[in-house]
Amino acid sequence: MHATEGLAEAARQMTICNACRYCEGLCAVFPALERRRDFADGDLSYLANLCHDCGACYVDCQFAPPHEFAVNLPAALAVVRTDSYRAHAWPAALRPLFARNGVAIALLAALGVAGFILGFVLVHDPPALFATDGQFYRLMPHGWMVALFGGVALYALLALAMGCRSFWRGICGPGRSPGWRAIGQAVRNAAALRNLDGGGGGCHVAEDGPRDRRRLFHHLTFYGFLLCFAATCAGTVYHYLLDMPAPYPWYQLPKLLGVAGGIGLLVGPPGLFLGKLARDPALGWKARLGMDSAFLGMLFLTGLTGLLLMAFRETSAMGILLSVHLGMVFALFLSLPYGKFVHGLYRFAALALDAHEGRAGAPAAAGKNG
Repeated sequence: MHATEGLAEAARQMTICNACRYCEGLCAVFPALERRRDFADGDLSYLANLCHDCGACYVDCQFAPPHEFAVNLPAALAVVRTDSYRAHAWPAALRPLFARNGVAIALLAALGVAGFILGFVLVHDPPALFATDGQFYRLMPHGWMVALFGGVALYALLALAMGCRSFWRGICGPGRSPGWRAIGQAVRNAAALRNLDGGGGGCHVAEDGPRDRRRLFHHLTFYGFLLCFAATCAGTVYHYLLDMPAPYPWYQLPKLLGVAGGIGLLVGPPGLFLGKLARDPALGWKARLGMDSAFLGMLFLTGLTGLLLMAFRETSAMGILLSVHLGMVFALFLSLPYGKFVHGLYRFAALALDAHEGRAGAPAAAGKNG
């Protein structure tokens, strides 16, 4: 017995796939599937997060609807994958956040923080709101900024770490490590998005077959986010170790990394969103549109407000732009453990387990039923 109808349906379809094996060369899911005869709930969660949702198996499947077997593995695994985000979220009391309108939550949080910062300025130093000297810390003192954003970042890291720990135990049991070689292989596969190639043709859309542009937009989004994070780390080093507080001229490392990352976030998320709209609805993307849109929207708005802040730093718009940008960053951090961001961490864990199984030649300890 399986814990949910989604898990039971995924197990039914995977049993058919295991008998057919026509798609075994498309991605890592099918070799991992073939190493199993039965599918516990943990196995299904593992395979669902190993899936990169390219859609190639649906296009190639001889048992896809309208066949009576009605095999649609991308849609079935999407249900299991989305349920896994909710099932492993920490703390458990906040798991219902996955079921709510992510866009509204994120925007309300951003507007709330922006209002807080504006209110602080109006009470503390009203002229700073429209000052043209480009001094960020006149708007909000550095100590306050570190306390506010450092606190929410630490909470997000803790919640994400606890969620990953729960997911890992769910797919292979406690006390098991994939090993450094498997982790290294997972890093390479994740960095190249190898499983997005659909067996070589790329991701599939409804109108004109496979494309590979989804990989490009994923890279722009992923590396744009990493570059923005690197810019923050570089700014921290400049402030504390080099005694060089912000703002920085364009040729300094924090600015160069931030601009490159902002451009990536300006292009990648809209590309991914438009790509979703072009996909065949049968692949099940509509059921996840709210959560996906919230995450992509937050990334895009973070990049946009950051670039605008850089462009208009020495104008009277700086105070408003800084308040809105900090609000967006705060909301992004706060929502990371309860939105689409976790898919990257869970997918990496699945890639690590897959690499470990491939080296060992046998499946890991099966995930527990229930």
